[in-house]
Amino acid sequence: MTKKELIKSVANATENTQTSTEATLNAALETITTALAKGDSVDLFGFGKFVPALQKGKSGTVPGTTKTYTTSDKMVPKFKAAKSLKDRVSAGI
Repeated sequence: MTKKELIKSVANATENTQTSTEATLNAALETITTALAKGDSVDLFGFGKFVPALQKGKSGTVPGTTKTYTTSDKMVPKFKAAKSLKDRVSAGI
């Protein structure tokens, strides 16, 4: 499902306009992004939790060459699905 399809589906379910629904979705996504950038987590009860996590840097070699590379530590977004979401996906409902 694309973002456009999500907006259309939510607009139909809530009987709102697609423009209004898109503005609401964009505001929600921006709020989640801002919270993660500040180092805060966002917990959506029954759906899951967005958390910022430290990804350790690594080093290695490029396959087929002798070139090496290293990456530095960085913060990345992670999502932990709630049990109820996992159960519904597993059941196919």
